[in-house]
This record gives sequence, C-alpha cells and structure tokens, in this order.
Amino acid sequence: MKQIMNIKNCPGTLAAGYETYSPLALRRMFDNKRVSHILDFSNNTNSRALIDENIGRISISGVQEKMSAVVEKDKIILTPAGVQGRYILKPAPDDKRLNNRKQMPANEHLTMQIARQVYRIATAENALIFFQNGEPAYITKRFDIKDDNTRIKQEDFASLAKKTNKTHGNHFKYTGNYADIGIMLQKYVAAWKVESGKFFRLILFNYLFGNGDAHLKNFSLQQSENGDYLLSPTYDLLNTSLHILDENFALEGGLFGKENNSEICRQTGNPCQEDFISFGKMINISDIQIEKSTKDFLTFQPLVRELIERSFLNEKTKRMYLRSYEERLARLKRGV
Repeated sequence: MKQIMNIKNCPGTLAAGYETYSPLALRRMFDNKRVSHILDFSNNTNSRALIDENIGRISISGVQEKMSAVVEKDKIILTPAGVQGRYILKPAPDDKRLNNRKQMPANEHLTMQIARQVYRIATAENALIFFQNGEPAYITKRFDIKDDNTRIKQEDFASLAKKTNKTHGNHFKYTGNYADIGIMLQKYVAAWKVESGKFFRLILFNYLFGNGDAHLKNFSLQQSENGDYLLSPTYDLLNTSLHILDENFALEGGLFGKENNSEICRQTGNPCQEDFISFGKMINISDIQIEKSTKDFLTFQPLVRELIERSFLNEKTKRMYLRSYEERLARLKRGV
C-alpha cells in the first residue's frame, strides 16, 4: 500500500523547501532526468522473490543488503537480467540486533552529505528513495562505471595490501592501521602528497562522526583518465555508534599502533588532536596541511546541526547523532 509522505526537504541534498528531488540532486544523481523519489514496489514479502533474485546478481561485500538498480522511464527499477546496473539500493537491514536499524539509510545519507557539504570530501553521489510503504532506502550512483558501461579500474586497500581471509583470517579487512594505508598511498599514487591530505581529512572525519566500519575495503584507488591512480570518491560513511557498541577505529591497530598513542589516549582510551597530528606527520602530511585540516575539524560547524535537523532521521536519532558529534568534538579538542 502506498503511503503518503510529508517531505519538506530534498531527499538528495537536504535543501529545504522541496517535496521531491531538487534540480541540483536530479543533475548530480540522475543526469537531469526527473526521477521519482518513490519506488514502484515495497521491501516486503510480496517483493522478496524479485529482490532476492536481484541481490544474487551483484557481488558487493558488506553486511547490508544491496540491490542493483537502473533508471527506466523516470523511475528507479531493479536491474533486469543482462543489463548493467548504475545504482545501488540499500534498504534498512533485517538484523534485529542492530539498534535503530530502520534509521540506517537516513544515517548513511546524512553522514555522506555532511562529508561533502561541510568538509569538502569527495563522495559518491547519493540520496534517499522510498518504497511504496514509505520506508526509506539509501541509493548511491556507481562511480566505477563509465557512460558507455565500461568499468573503471579500481582496487581497494585490502587487495593492495594482499590481505585475504586465507592470509589474514576472516577479519582480514580490519587488520593493520591507518598509517599502513598512508604509506601504501605513497607507493601507488604519483600525486601522493595531494591524495594523502585528502586521506588525512577522511580519517579525521571518520573519527569525529563515529564511523567504526572504515575498514581496508572501504578505501580504494581508481584510475583517472590520464592513467594514474587517485583515491576513489568516498563511500559507505555511517555513524555506526548509533547502531552498535563500537570502537573508535575499525582497524585493529587504530591510527598507528597503540605504542604511539598520546598520554591522553592511553589514559582515556580516546584519541585527541595530538594523536591525529602525530598520525599526519607519520604519513608525511605537511605541517601546514595538518594545521589547516585539524582546525576545520576542531571547530564546531553550525551546518552540521542544520543538516541533522533537515535529515530524514527521526527526532530521537537526530538528538543522538548531534550528541555523538558534540562528544567526539570535545574529545578531539583536548590539549588545545
């Protein structure tokens, strides 16, 4: 049954005053096609056969269900057999062990928008879309496929580090530390000084916004039109602390191994700005870059609060999200 939804903000950019996707969202997400924000089906038992068949046709690792989708006649539909999918849909997961699981699509959408709009982090294009029953799903545009449907060469850092479940066990993608990735950047990327600065900002962001699932497969390099390799657009940003009891960092070694933690981190178990400055120096970020980036992340950003308020989270989860940001900001600022 179709549910009437009271939408006041763009489900793409979160701009106020829109009952559907704004022109900017349509341009970024759907190449200016006037795509509906409502799907023609629901995520329920009546649709499961079609959905399960679709899920079986895409090979993307992760805990959440992911569906392949395309645009057809101004509608998002599940990708038919033999057609190259251009979008990925992620509904709320079924795992009832997750806290606030129904809020996960809105959480991911908000976190990705904050990264782009507030901190100028290049992200995969993304939005929310709604099933017939009103439940939201996260939708993202694939950035590894060209307009002619050919693949763009891309490799994640688990592959670059030659880590698999055979070499490092089932949790291989959580092994190592973020300094390892920073060092690998210098090996594989000619313009590593620029890309390392972007990577440094992303690690700061992941901590500040509680993304405890930033593992090796969630960082990747992508071949540019010139043939060199750069960091791919950021993807899978989520405040995981709203859903599980999580660690500060996804990787077992944290920023750079516990032996390098600051005294504050040793005492409290939480990093402060000193740890991130040391991390930046370890991956050869210039002092100017470190100072500029840490200043951005040590300053309360009013737009973060505005985007939280305009998001599609429920009121309880909005308060939790803002409190999480404020608490981590206070921890980060220790030692100022």
